[in-house]
Amino acid sequence: MRVTVLKSKIHRATVTDSSLNYEGSISIPPSLVERAGLREYEKVLVANVNTGHRFETYVIVGDEGRIQLNGAAAHLGKPGDKVIIMAWTTIDGAECASFKPNVVLIDDDNQPKAD
Repeated sequence: MRVTVLKSKIHRATVTDSSLNYEGSISIPPSLVERAGLREYEKVLVANVNTGHRFETYVIVGDEGRIQLNGAAAHLGKPGDKVIIMAWTTIDGAECASFKPNVVLIDDDNQPKAD
C-alpha cells in the first residue's frame, strides 16, 4: 500500500510581496527551499493563515527573507499574511512509522527559528 504524507513544511512564513503580472508561483528564499528539502518547480499547497485560503502552485527560488505570491496566487494573500507551505510525497505504508517530514518553523523575519 502507498500512502501520501507530508514531505516538507515551511510553517508561518510572512508574505512580503505579491505580483499579479508574473509567472504564477510562490517565490521562496533559497535557504528555506534547501532547508525544507523542496525543489524549484515542485508543486506545493499554500495555506493562508489569515484568510483560510488554500491553493496549489509551484516553487521558484527568490530572494532571501522574501516570500512572494505571484500571478493568480497574488489574489489569495497580501503582504503581512502568514502562510504555511507544504509539499507531499508518496511512501510505502511500511515506512510510515519511521518517516519524518522536514518542518521549518519561521520567525517574523522569514528566518528559521532556532532548533
